[in-house]
Amino acid sequence: MPSLAPEHSADPAPEREELLGPDGVPAGESMRILYIDDDPGLGLLVRRKLSRLGYEVELATSGPEGLARLAQGDIHVVALDHFMPGQDGLETLAAIRAMPDPPPVVYVTGTQESRVAISALKAGATDYVIKEVQSDFIELLRSALDAAMQTVRMRKAHEAAEREIRAARDRFEALAAERALLLREMNHRVGNSLQIIVSMLHVQAGATDNPEVQEALSAARGRVAAVAQVHRRLYTSDQVTTVAVDQYLAALVDDLQISARHGDVGIALSVAADPVAIDPDRAVAIGVIVTELVINASKYAYPQGRGPVRIALRQEGSAFLLSVEDDGIGLPADPGASTGGLGNRIVRAMASKLGAELAFAPLQPGTRVSLTFALDPTAQR
Repeated sequence: MPSLAPEHSADPAPEREELLGPDGVPAGESMRILYIDDDPGLGLLVRRKLSRLGYEVELATSGPEGLARLAQGDIHVVALDHFMPGQDGLETLAAIRAMPDPPPVVYVTGTQESRVAISALKAGATDYVIKEVQSDFIELLRSALDAAMQTVRMRKAHEAAEREIRAARDRFEALAAERALLLREMNHRVGNSLQIIVSMLHVQAGATDNPEVQEALSAARGRVAAVAQVHRRLYTSDQVTTVAVDQYLAALVDDLQISARHGDVGIALSVAADPVAIDPDRAVAIGVIVTELVINASKYAYPQGRGPVRIALRQEGSAFLLSVEDDGIGLPADPGASTGGLGNRIVRAMASKLGAELAFAPLQPGTRVSLTFALDPTAQR
């Protein structure tokens, strides 16, 4: 407990400086204390000694008188006596606490019974002081008043910080909602534009009789459709920063199923994907890879144009495993002969974007192409 400065101290400023700040006491203004006690002599003593230390002390000799003064405002802290006729300290304390934004209250009691102090603290008093004029009562009272104001300062600073946090959170949520709306609108427009390109490629393919041109345009249409499907997923989903890969691949396979058909028979596509979400850039890479591998299988795995192609995406620990396999004629005798085409170059470029390990494996019968890449897009393999 800090010691009481001598009454004749000529420089109380260091003592008062701690009382100034965001606690309701303007800079350069003394703390204004309301001392409520039915003993006018003690009240005058308290006012004289605290005034010498730089405090402003006003007196009230009853609870109702004190409440009337508090209603006028400009009181920073209250010292409240317990034993008073008519309306005692606890009743007065309850009335003070019922006021809007009440000042802190230091409870003053002449009894050593702890139950009185406990009752006051439970009723909302910030501190209490035993009233013994012959001892260090004034010093204890002053220390309690300072501590009460410090408590108010800390509480108000905490409340201000909480208000600022709430305001910042509200601003962030508003900005996030606006950003999500803009992203959804952007994805909607991009998706529509890409769909127009898909339609144009389809029309252009139908306008030529050259099988090679038709094949090239059909492949280009599939690549653009894979990207468009990502943007369609983004603007129709509540999440605008991630893509549900299982749903995306299912929709992509539906699109590819039509493109992969040859006459009345065709490639039967199936997909099995774990329910995982990834960022749009990697979703695009996965979609393009799957599209290219399906196109490749439909061209080379089944010369008769009929057979299954299975697509799978599994999460294995901290990595994804993407595979596309068929039951076709298998890899060529010279694997390098088929790696220079545009489709293979696209697959390898997208695999590099994913940071993936690309592997071709023969099956009995068929071929499996697999890619393994990290869950964390920043991880390097």
